[in-house]
Amino acid sequence: MTAQVHICEVGPRDGLQNAHHLMPTEAKKTWIRALAAAGLREIEVGSFVPPKLIPAMADTGEIVSFAKTISGLTVVALAPNLKGFQRALEAGAHKVTFPVSASRKHSESNVRMTPEQMIEEVRKCAQLPHPGVEIEGAVSTAFGCTLQGEVPEDDVVRIAAALAEFCDCVALADTVGYANPAQIKRIFSRVRKEIGHKLEAAHLHNTRGLGLANALAAYEEGVRHFDSSMGGLGGCPFAPGASGNVITEDLVFMFESMGVRTGIELEKLFFARKTLIQGLPGEPIYGHTPDAGLPKGFRAAA
Repeated sequence: MTAQVHICEVGPRDGLQNAHHLMPTEAKKTWIRALAAAGLREIEVGSFVPPKLIPAMADTGEIVSFAKTISGLTVVALAPNLKGFQRALEAGAHKVTFPVSASRKHSESNVRMTPEQMIEEVRKCAQLPHPGVEIEGAVSTAFGCTLQGEVPEDDVVRIAAALAEFCDCVALADTVGYANPAQIKRIFSRVRKEIGHKLEAAHLHNTRGLGLANALAAYEEGVRHFDSSMGGLGGCPFAPGASGNVITEDLVFMFESMGVRTGIELEKLFFARKTLIQGLPGEPIYGHTPDAGLPKGFRAAA
C-alpha cells in the first residue's frame, strides 16, 4: 500500500476554538511554522467569526497573513457567512471552508440559519469573484447530532449534492463523534455515487474513541484527504459534548506504519507538539503515539 494521503491540520482553528485557554498570537505563529516544517502542506489557521462569539479567533486575519509567507503551504480559513467569506478573501486565504450542517437544530445553533438558508449563503459566496481561491462545502453533523440525534442519510446526500453544484470540493464531517466504521463506509459510498470526485475529505472526531477506526474505514472507501488536530484538540462550541478531533500524530503514525505515505515526518511533528504545549500551557493534550514513542525499528513509508 503506497498510495499517498493528504492531511490538513485543523488544530489552529477547530482545536483552539474549543480550548479552555487562549493561545497568544505569536505562539500560534510558532506552532504553525513548526507544523509546516514537519511536512503539513495544508493548515486551517482560523475562522472569520465574530470575536465576541469565539475570542480565540479574533486574530485570524493576522494569522492568515503570516501563514501565507510560508512557502508551499495552503492556508485555509473557515467562514460561516458572506461577511466571513469577504474577510477571508481580504486576508488572502487560499481556501475557504463553509460548515453546512445536515442537522437543522445544530445549524440554527451554530450559524443561526437553517441548512437550506446556509446552502444559499454559500451559493452567494461562490458567485462572488474569488480568483484562485478554493471553496469547500463541509457537511457537518453528517453522522449524527447531539442536539437533534439521528440525522437522516438522505439529508446528508441532498446537502452534499447541492453544495457540489458550486463548491470546488465537499467534505463530510463527524462533528460530534457519533460515527462508526460501517456508517462511514455507507454514507461516503452513497455521497460518492451522487457527486463523484467532488467528494474529497473526511473530518472526523475521536469523541467516543472511534476516530482512527473511522479514518481507516474512510480510507478503505477511497478517501485520501483527512482533517486532524494535533493533540486531539477541538470540538464545536455550539454542540454540547463535541470534543476531540482525530489526533494528527496518531493518524500519521497509522498511515505510515501501513506503508501509506503522508509526507509528514513524525519526529518533526513531535517537535511541533512541544510548541503547542508551550503555547497553550494547562490545556489537556492527547496522543498515544507521542506518549508511547515510535516502535523499535520503525520506518516511515518509503
